[in-house]
Amino acid sequence: MQVTQQDINNLVWKACDTFRGVIDPAQYKDYILTMLFVKYVSDVWKDKAEQYHKKYDGDIGRVQRALKYERFVLPEHCTFDYLFEHRNEANIGEIINAALAELEEANRDKLGGEDGSGVFRNIDFNSSNLGDVKDKNERLKQLLIDFSDPKLDLRPSHLGGNDIIGDAYEFLIAHFASDAGKKAGEFYTPSEVSTLIAKLTKSKPGARICDPTCGSGSLLIKAGREVGSDNFSLYGQESNGSTWALAVMNMFLHGMDNATIRWGDTIRNPKLLEGDQLKKFDTVVANPPFSLDKWGADKAAEDRFNRFWRGIPPKSKGDWAFISHMIETAYADRGVVGVVVPHGVLFRGASEGKIRQKTIEENILEAVIGLPANLFYGTGIPVAILIFDKGKCDNNNVLFIDASRDFGAGKNQNRLREEDINYILSLHHKFREGQLSPGVAEDKYAYVATFEEIKENEFNLNIPRYVDTFEEEEEIDVVMVQKEIEELELELRAVQSEMNYYIKDLLDHN
Repeated sequence: MQVTQQDINNLVWKACDTFRGVIDPAQYKDYILTMLFVKYVSDVWKDKAEQYHKKYDGDIGRVQRALKYERFVLPEHCTFDYLFEHRNEANIGEIINAALAELEEANRDKLGGEDGSGVFRNIDFNSSNLGDVKDKNERLKQLLIDFSDPKLDLRPSHLGGNDIIGDAYEFLIAHFASDAGKKAGEFYTPSEVSTLIAKLTKSKPGARICDPTCGSGSLLIKAGREVGSDNFSLYGQESNGSTWALAVMNMFLHGMDNATIRWGDTIRNPKLLEGDQLKKFDTVVANPPFSLDKWGADKAAEDRFNRFWRGIPPKSKGDWAFISHMIETAYADRGVVGVVVPHGVLFRGASEGKIRQKTIEENILEAVIGLPANLFYGTGIPVAILIFDKGKCDNNNVLFIDASRDFGAGKNQNRLREEDINYILSLHHKFREGQLSPGVAEDKYAYVATFEEIKENEFNLNIPRYVDTFEEEEEIDVVMVQKEIEELELELRAVQSEMNYYIKDLLDHN
């Protein structure tokens, strides 16, 4: 029987109950997602072993030789089945840690970091955070039992689609983000926002695609999928060790084994290099941390890659530091950049204003798109997407879109609907095709500004300066309103009179 997406989603979400109320979702996501990865790799290994046993008529030597060339090598003590068999051991946390370490060592080229550490280095199944020894052992035992459910059969021959396991991983990350509050921004960009950015910056076959603040890798994966084939390469960097590990596992679970994900601070220590220069990309997308304090301004003037030649952003707001890095890593003649920013980036003055002016004067800014408030986990502020095109040479116009009023309202979070995304994309496409004229408003929703207009506004990109969303109020018929008021007053007096009658009647009978 094939396993469906819903089956897996339900089962792995149920496994989260083991940790709820014990540790923060931002922490227990590591345990759940790591175990899902181990279960998947183990099931794939088991599936391959069974196939080779049939192919080589049980010749163990030939089977073992064949297995050495699989995506992942699983030593005997690293399989999920081995862990499940030892679920009642008093040191089960240590056993799981040892299995993860051995799994890393056996797959050093895939699961190892540049410094010799592996993807599981920040994940401790023997941590005291999981409770005292007795409680911890019981939780880990229950976790293994949850993942041993026969319905959670992750062998490729039992999965109903190629991306089911990867999408289950994404499902979990999204739910962890909704529970994690402010910490969610460290590892997740809302799915609809990722979809919009990936489509706005749609890459061509053969493209190099990068996310310099990749979090768990969701945006990077979507940007790759937009190519429409497997002919692309993915690159990412992430500063948080646990989140970097999630991104690495996420790539493998989506079958993107050749992705290069580096761990480190993108501004202080960019790791995606060619020789002693920054690696260049066709597409650069990111949702950097908003207005990051202490981003590295003290060292920016000495930057060996000269990324901040337009100016050094203020030390308490790193938005333009990330934007500058992204622009510098995009190919000079064709690179496209899509970045999520807080609105302050559009109008703040001082050093940010000077950087913004130089960027506009370069004629690489293509679009400024304002999104609704409350789309992101952990912050209700409205944000914007900036699109830069380093191959933009035929005109110096900029598309402004105010999409802040169109969204699906949720209980805790708003979201972009499919029709909202499609309308933004249609306007962007029309702009690129020259079908939107400068100076002409589009449905109080979009406006194409010339360089001269932006210059007159002192290079302020605040969207209301360009997109007029003012709606004239309907003219009020004062005579009609007065007549309605008089009629309502008559009705009120009649009701009061009737009430007085009933009250008097009640008093007389008492």
